[in-house]
Amino acid sequence: MTSLIEEAAKRLEELRAAGVDVGTGPQRGAGDAERPTPEAAVVPLDARKGTHHGASANGANHAFVQRPSSNDSAGAQRYIEIDFERLRSRGFVTPDAGATQIAEEFRVIKRPIIRNAVGKGAAHVKNGNLVMVTSALPSEGKTFTSLNLALSIATEIDSTVLLVDGDVAHPSIPEQLGAPHGPGLLDLLTRDDLDFADALVKTNIDKLSLLPAGSRHRRSTELLASEQMASLLRQIATRYSDRIIIFDSPPLLATTEARVLATNMGQIVMVVAADVTTQHAVNQALSTIESCEIVMMVLNKASRTDVGTYYGYYANDAPG
Repeated sequence: MTSLIEEAAKRLEELRAAGVDVGTGPQRGAGDAERPTPEAAVVPLDARKGTHHGASANGANHAFVQRPSSNDSAGAQRYIEIDFERLRSRGFVTPDAGATQIAEEFRVIKRPIIRNAVGKGAAHVKNGNLVMVTSALPSEGKTFTSLNLALSIATEIDSTVLLVDGDVAHPSIPEQLGAPHGPGLLDLLTRDDLDFADALVKTNIDKLSLLPAGSRHRRSTELLASEQMASLLRQIATRYSDRIIIFDSPPLLATTEARVLATNMGQIVMVVAADVTTQHAVNQALSTIESCEIVMMVLNKASRTDVGTYYGYYANDAPG
């Protein structure tokens, strides 16, 4: 196929043959402004063939425009096989475990969250399918709760779930699931060449996908508070009407990232460690997320729960 440069050169020869002075170099006098040059010929040829990919007409950059995957493997999506046995040994809900106490507990926890997310709650909740899981302090079990909540919702018939590792300073969900390091949330906010699908990780649970935290960035708080973040949240919240997005966020009193994320959330689940977290810490944490109307509390690490008591009664009930 004739290259664009060859076509441009051929066109210039045709102009010369027709008696047009096309000049011999880039130096031009005052009366030469309209004379065609090789560059002037190449650009319209390039555009006519549909191969010119310059800036848009208004000069704007659009970070979240759909484009073919940039992965080296011909656009193949990233995918992981979650080890259910490994998760089960760590106390997580798994789709192959049947009825267990932990599964029953998270059935109770997820039900009001799903109702609010799909618009079936007592009142309409703006951005109801954006759910942030956080805590006042580190080591209260927010990641444990985030992952179990996502795994439990993934068993629903009418819902899919996207688990986002929003704890960008200390991401731990990929390690729990065995996911490799790669682009994620922060990369979507800083790279114009990365599409949402490039950062998404599919799993062997059909209704569960993962968005890792991505590459660390020294200005992560500013990125999470940016218009790019608001645009990304709108995209992932509206792309699929049945999708519930679970954000595992940093602790509220340890960093400022969680407080920034909370301003865009429809629901917040706050995890409190039983007999560990003080009432003062809980109240102080709650005061930082007053902008969100729906805040639910989950008591973690309790020695006994009513759900566990009821589950034990039915689990030990003899048939008939």
